[in-house]
Amino acid sequence: MPELRQNLATKEWVIIAHERARRPDEFRDRKPRPASPKKKDDCPFCPGNEKMTGAATQLLGSAEAWKVRSVPNRFPALVPSPGPHRSKQTLYRSLPGEGLHEVLIESPRHDEHPALMDKQQMRDLVTLYQERFRASLQNNKVALTMLFKNHGEAAGTSLEHPHSQLIGSCVVPSHVRHRMDEAQKYFEQNGACVFCRMIAEEKRQEERIVAETDHFIAFVLYAALSPFHIWLLPKRHVATFADMTSEEADDFASVLQGLLKRIHQGLDNPDYNYVMQSAPLDRGMTECFHWYLSLVVRLSKTAGFELGSGMFINTAVPEESAKFLNATNAAAS
Repeated sequence: MPELRQNLATKEWVIIAHERARRPDEFRDRKPRPASPKKKDDCPFCPGNEKMTGAATQLLGSAEAWKVRSVPNRFPALVPSPGPHRSKQTLYRSLPGEGLHEVLIESPRHDEHPALMDKQQMRDLVTLYQERFRASLQNNKVALTMLFKNHGEAAGTSLEHPHSQLIGSCVVPSHVRHRMDEAQKYFEQNGACVFCRMIAEEKRQEERIVAETDHFIAFVLYAALSPFHIWLLPKRHVATFADMTSEEADDFASVLQGLLKRIHQGLDNPDYNYVMQSAPLDRGMTECFHWYLSLVVRLSKTAGFELGSGMFINTAVPEESAKFLNATNAAAS
């Protein structure tokens, strides 16, 4: 029988289609991804082609032997100085497209995405993530900083070389405000952070946890929007990714890479997105919000019902997805 489940933090509803549910291993049915070379002469992100991207905003290592590197996006969604904006007298509102858009190049190697990196390379990447995130927060034109990764064509990537992106926006979209407002409501009604409560409940039930360390916990969501939809949260209550400590960053790099390795191995390197959900600047040091990383594996498509209702149909039972990933981890160790 189908089951409706609600995400406690966002109030989003999802349909878990038990009768239509596929076994977790059935999601591996995809065309093999062709092997990538270590370097491509025409790739703007490969070493030796730095002139194709322009000057780095930051790098670790040296200009000749960098480990990770961030550069302005050549085709930015938002720009630091958009120029004069002519506002017309109309019912509709518009603003200049002001903000930041950077590309974070994850490795000198064309074929080395996070699931395949060594531990130090992954830690270097997290260092770059956090430092570019902090730099964006210092920009008084930026209200919301969004750090995300698209892996594979179905996830929206246009360049194969492993990279993430950071966009600093001058506006905070309504769905982000909704998430913040729901967290605020829960805090006011219950005197506690809804994300901390979810962590405690997942530990109590022990059905959907796929990773846990001293500082972090990851679980397939009770109301997962799609197969293998995972949240990775710090155990310490903190509103923004920028405030992660060095010790926590070590742990975060290890946990995130472990999750990506299991997805890579268990699901044959599927396309995926992950995005850092962190409090917008206008919320300050809010007590109600708790930053987290949301990982979405692109194994299903959005169709008319989802577009019309905003409610997703998930053909994977979350508890079974968690079991599969935990078995993948055991087999790999």
